[in-house]
Parts: sequence; structure tokens; C-alpha cells
Amino acid sequence: MTKPLTRRTILRGAGVALGLPWLEAAAATTPRHPVRLAALYMPNGVNVSAWTPQGKGRDWQLSPTLQPLASLKDKITVMSNLWNANSKGGDGHYVKEAAILTCATIKKTPGADIANATSVDQMAAQRVANLTPLPSLELGVTPVAIGVDAVVGYTRIYGSHIAWSNPTTPLAREINPRSVYERLFRASSGPHGNAAKMDALLLDRVLGDAKRLRTQVGSEDRIRLDEYLSVMRSLEERVQRASATNKTPWKPRVAIDPKTAPTDQPVDHAEHVRLMLDMIALAFQSDTTRVSTFMFGNAVSNVSFRFLPGVSAGHHDVSHHQNDADKLRQYQIINQWHIEQYAYLLKKLDSMKEGESTVLDNSMVLFASALSDGNKHDPHRLPLVLGGCGGGRIDSGQHLVYSDDAPMANLYVSMLEAFGAPVERFADSTGPLQGLLKGA
Repeated sequence: MTKPLTRRTILRGAGVALGLPWLEAAAATTPRHPVRLAALYMPNGVNVSAWTPQGKGRDWQLSPTLQPLASLKDKITVMSNLWNANSKGGDGHYVKEAAILTCATIKKTPGADIANATSVDQMAAQRVANLTPLPSLELGVTPVAIGVDAVVGYTRIYGSHIAWSNPTTPLAREINPRSVYERLFRASSGPHGNAAKMDALLLDRVLGDAKRLRTQVGSEDRIRLDEYLSVMRSLEERVQRASATNKTPWKPRVAIDPKTAPTDQPVDHAEHVRLMLDMIALAFQSDTTRVSTFMFGNAVSNVSFRFLPGVSAGHHDVSHHQNDADKLRQYQIINQWHIEQYAYLLKKLDSMKEGESTVLDNSMVLFASALSDGNKHDPHRLPLVLGGCGGGRIDSGQHLVYSDDAPMANLYVSMLEAFGAPVERFADSTGPLQGLLKGA
């Protein structure tokens, strides 16, 4: 009974997550070029010896791992020595990786009583939720993991989500590129009451199936189902918005052609990743949403990277390199492949013209891992790159080096300021990140 839940049923529910309401904005209040915010998460940390650039400020050189960003050097900012102090007390991956966008301390639990905090992407999304059809877009390539990681005693739900609409509600991710495309097309085509009804019916059916199944399984499986239902709470909120009556005009900045929808069965991991990044680019270019997150994999991901020359193992396996030279070499190759995909998205956004600027100029696209050295599960000196110019607010083209253990939360204060959703404080922030914003 549980296999259909972990694969088909959860994927059906994740599809509903994109069934968001038609919420529009008055054209008179819409800026000429909207600012967008995205966060791309890579699990398992980095080979630190090949990550950090040489030099600082504007006098700096890209490291070997960051070389794929060479043509974009003036439009990226590398930040060194930031961390999330609230993750220091937890074992393993989950306490660090679930909090990559919240800078909080997650509750240690094997069950459904999860607790984190609202993530920075959702703070931005809440500010502009009425300006686009989709308040935000949560994407990934790996199904949600459920159950308990017996090694550290945390529910795997934490490792499957980086976007949290509130402390107890992680947002379900979509992993099917065709489904994402179809939802973007539908959202950009105009309000469809029937579509909202279909989403509501599908959600009711998924929840009903899960609740009925709960009465037929043992205690451990009930815990798994409770975890699943806790994620589904976010879907209920979104489907309910479809009945909203306070709607104002909105139209896509570019048309979405239904004839160019991608396949729903990517051939391999690399193609799957590229297709999902294409969905972010399309969503930003069309202004169907201004906020997105993407997970290259769940926490503790052991995706095989044997498709890369010189790599013969899974991601998590090589991250525990124990200073073995060959494993470190493979680790760096895997890290660089992720940066290549990040560069692919940035270049695509930079090719999309908006007047005299580009979509990348009007975006902030964060690449982040919640660990530095994966072998040590080290949360210090996190690998962080910010792509784009935030509508002219980000002073890009720099390597910003801070004192050891400066709050990563300061970065999020600055990003929210540039996005147009300023906050006085985020988690343990002490103010904006010095040197990141122009004029600050």
C-alpha cells in the first residue's frame, strides 16, 4: 500500500501544489521590470579546496569549481564565511539543510510534529502574491522522502523541503517538468474556474485516499502518512485561493506556447535538471511568478554521477571523502557540474531582454549548500553565490569576504530589501550584508 503513496500519490499531490489561484495586479502598480528571486539548493556540500575564489572585492579570480561562471563574472557575487548559527547543534544533514532558507533551528522529531520557520523565499512571495498568477514555484527532481532517518532521528520530510510558508508547513514540490509547463501555460492563459475545481477535486481525492489508508496500516506507516498529510496542508491553502473574488488585470510578459511543452519522462538526471531550470526561466520571463526554489536533490542525496567522466560513485558517498584524493577529485567534478547547471540558468535569463536590461539583471538567483565540507557536515563558511543584479540594487561582480561566522541571515535581509519586501530582522540577522547592496 505504501509504494503508491511514496511515488504516485505524492507526485499527484505535488502536482496540485502548482494549482494556484488566478491572482492579479492592477497594471498601474506593476513595475516596468519586476524583480525576481530564486534559490537553488545543492545537497552534500563542496570540496572546499576548489571552491573559494582568490582575492576579494573586485580584485578576485574564480576558483576551479566556479569557472563555469566566467562569462558572468560581472553579474555574480560570491560570499565567503557566512553560516547559520541556529543549525550548529544538530547532527548530520537535516538540521542544516532544512534551514538553508529559514536560518532557524528545526525541531528534532521522527513524526509529523515538524517545526521550522518561514523561509526567505516565502517572505518575498507573500509580499507579491497578488501580483502574479502563481505566488511561488517549488521545484525538484527527486520524490519526497518519508520515514525516519534512524541514524540521526529526524523525519526525512525535513530533507525534502527548503520552502516553508510557515513554521509547520513545508511547500510541496513539483518534479514533473511537463506538469509544471502545463500549469504555467494555464495560469498565463487567464482565469479558469473549472481548472480550480479540478484541482480541488484532485486534492480531496488524494487526501481522502491517504486518510482511508491510515486506518489500514500499522503505527510506523501511520507516522509516514501523517508526515505526508502535514505537507498537504500547504496545498489546501493554495487551492482555497482559487475562489478569490478580488481579482485585477494581469497579462503575461511573453506568451507561453502549449506546443513546446517538455516531456514528462526525462531520459536522465542531467536532462531532468535542465528541464526544471527551463521552467524557472519561463516562469520568470512570462512573469507567471517572481519567486522560485529548486532542489538538485534531497538531503543525503546519493544520485549517481557516473554519467560524468571520471566519476564512479554517488554524490553522498564521495562527499564523505575522508581526505581520499580520488574521492576529493570526484567530489569537485560533481560540484562543478552543479555550477554548470546554475550557469546555464543564469545565461538563459541573461539572454531574455527587458528593454535595455535582461531578466537576469532584474533577478536574484542564489546558489547555496547548507554544508561546506560534506565529510565533516560542516555548517561554517557556506558555499554561496548570488547571480543577477536585483533590478540594479545588487552591487555584483565581487567576492565579499566576511569575518568568520557572519550571519547568513544578513544576506536574506539584503535580498528582501532588493526585492521590495524589506524587513527589520530575519532570524539572527544583525543588519544588511555589508557591501552587497548599492548605496547601503
